Amino acid sequence: MATFTSKININRSLTDVYQFLADFNNHQQLMPDNVQNWTSAFNDASFGIQNMAQLSLQVAERIENKSIKILAVNGPPFPVQLSWELSGDADNTVATFTINAELNMMMKMMASGPLQKLADHETSSLAAAVK
Repeated sequence: MATFTSKININRSLTDVYQFLADFNNHQQLMPDNVQNWTSAFNDASFGIQNMAQLSLQVAERIENKSIKILAVNGPPFPVQLSWELSGDADNTVATFTINAELNMMMKMMASGPLQKLADHETSSLAAAVK
């Protein structure tokens, strides 16, 4: 299992950040430019990654103002789980985004850089989207 994590401090309330992340319709704003054909509903999303793969994601668990767990479904190229962990108060939120992926050694060598960049991009995009 390979784990990629990014953490950011956001000057917004915990409730505001959680409500944004709880709705998958908002997650398109967090994605990099190479994501195409985005479709979403409150609990799921599907999209393509330019020159790579088509992915479908589904919210597996929400714990209000604490966490959101997301699973890749419908035959992803490798098993992957995404999670947002939140802590904070009425003025400030610490958001941690984690990607857990089951990668063989070859895939780990090829995908580690892009997956860490994705984690970092999602957290910095979150900070910009909720301000």
